[in-house]
Amino acid sequence: MKFKGKAIKVVLSEEAAEEYNDLNRIVGEELQRGITSSVNQSIFRSIERVKGWLKDNPFAGEQVQKSKIPSYYLNKYDVTNLWRIDLSDYWRLVYTIQSSEVEIIDFVLNIMDHKKYDKIFGYKRK
Repeated sequence: MKFKGKAIKVVLSEEAAEEYNDLNRIVGEELQRGITSSVNQSIFRSIERVKGWLKDNPFAGEQVQKSKIPSYYLNKYDVTNLWRIDLSDYWRLVYTIQSSEVEIIDFVLNIMDHKKYDKIFGYKRK
């Protein structure tokens, strides 16, 4: 796909790929057992849908204010921008956008449940 004349790639970090592959394995096992509807399948479908959105528009998510980017992402990935998209069952997909004159890369940093998201972003339960 192209966005403003630039090729778009969606790339998963090692951490995101691990979560994605785990979900894919679980969904495959469920389908083999005849389970055709589950939370895992819903989350996996929403990830696939979001990957499609990002290929069409790399800015499809909600941008996190620079002052609110967690130190986790600043230290681990040295990001200068951060975006998030809600997935099914309160899961989140967090990514950063990298660009050159030739291409735009949506680098997916995390695919995580709400508990892990709250921990990374420093949100406290009420």
